[in-house]
Amino acid sequence: MFLAYTVSGLSVGVLVGLTGVGGGSLMTPLLTLLFGFSPATAVGTDLAFASITKGFGTLAHRAHGHVRWDIVRRLSLGSLPAAALTIGVLKSAGELDGPVLHAIRVTIGVSVLLTVLSLLFRSQLLAWLARRPQYQLTGARQANATVLVGAVIGVLVTLSSIGAGAVGATLILLLYPQLRAAEVAGTDIAYAVPLTAVAALGHVWLGTVHWNLLGALLVGSIPGIWLGAQLSKQLPERLVRGALATVLTFVAIKLVS
Repeated sequence: MFLAYTVSGLSVGVLVGLTGVGGGSLMTPLLTLLFGFSPATAVGTDLAFASITKGFGTLAHRAHGHVRWDIVRRLSLGSLPAAALTIGVLKSAGELDGPVLHAIRVTIGVSVLLTVLSLLFRSQLLAWLARRPQYQLTGARQANATVLVGAVIGVLVTLSSIGAGAVGATLILLLYPQLRAAEVAGTDIAYAVPLTAVAALGHVWLGTVHWNLLGALLVGSIPGIWLGAQLSKQLPERLVRGALATVLTFVAIKLVS
């Protein structure tokens, strides 16, 4: 199965390189639906996977000055305590089976649907906001809203491993519409590193990280991301994102049904 896991990591890596969408919305459903891992194991392993891959991504964006550290701090102020609290709730729930696993599975499905909405309607949301500058937050209201968004994403990511990618980037753009695309990507990846690390450590404590699976996924995904980035220069982004949104919609329906 090591080869199958590696090929899956390669496939997800290519799609991430093509679209820029976080691997969680692809990897976690793949592990549960195709390979039959429990939702808890899929989430825990994917969080460990994300903390490593996003760490390398942060270094690259930092070198180019694409990270807004003030926004990273605000998001982390909300997301890290929320992630730790969610892990505590999961631990107090005892064994991750029955209703708890079902809740995690549904959370994954809802998170995938949010990713689809982010893919399809991000530009429309930004256009709507640009026409209504009175709704753009500034000062203390903007800072407090950023902390609140971080807390919501912290819970979502810890439960489902999904939300820090397309959903997180969309919410950052809505709060800070003046950011350049590279700054949104760099900031989104940077704040996701401590969040996924804290959540992953929590899942190690819960015993839901599959180490052999993690190694196989990393072996495949790293060259896959590079390959996808090269292909993205030749394929229309709108076509790729539309196809991905369609696939993720079917995945989400399957998860919540």
